[in-house]
Amino acid sequence: MQVKEILRIKGSSLFSISSDASLTKAVSLMAELDTGSLVVMDGESMVGMLTFREVLAAIAARQGSTENITVGEVMVKDPVTVAPTVEANELRRLMVEKHMRYLPVTDNAQLQGVISFLDVAKAVLEEQCFENKMLKNYIKNWPENSSAA
Repeated sequence: MQVKEILRIKGSSLFSISSDASLTKAVSLMAELDTGSLVVMDGESMVGMLTFREVLAAIAARQGSTENITVGEVMVKDPVTVAPTVEANELRRLMVEKHMRYLPVTDNAQLQGVISFLDVAKAVLEEQCFENKMLKNYIKNWPENSSAA
C-alpha cells in the first residue's frame, strides 16, 4: 500500500492556517475541526506545520497563555514531507523515527494532503480486513481433492 492509497481512503480534507494568525485562533480552529494539525500556508506555499505538540510546548513555556503568540513563532518550519509513492511500511518507519504523528504529502512541491498516524492505522486495518476476507473466501472455495483409488 502506498501513501496515495492512504490519502484516497482518508479523503481530501486539508486544514490550514496562515503563519501570522494567532495561536489562539489556531487552537480554536483545531478544536472546531477536531484535528491535531494544521498546515501553515503563506499564499499557495506550505511554510510549516502546527500540531498539538507545538501548541502545548508554547503554552507551557508561557505559563498557560496563548496571548500575543503567532502560529509562525511556534510552527515546525520546513517539515519533513513524503511522496505519494512511498510504501506504507516506509511511511510508518519514518513517522516513528522522526517522532511525527502528522506528515505532509507532496508531489513535485505540490501539497497533496497530510497523513496522520491514525490514517495509516485505519488504512492498514482496512487492507488487512480485505485480505482476510479474500483468504477466507479462497479457503472456503478450495477445490476438494477427491481422488479415486
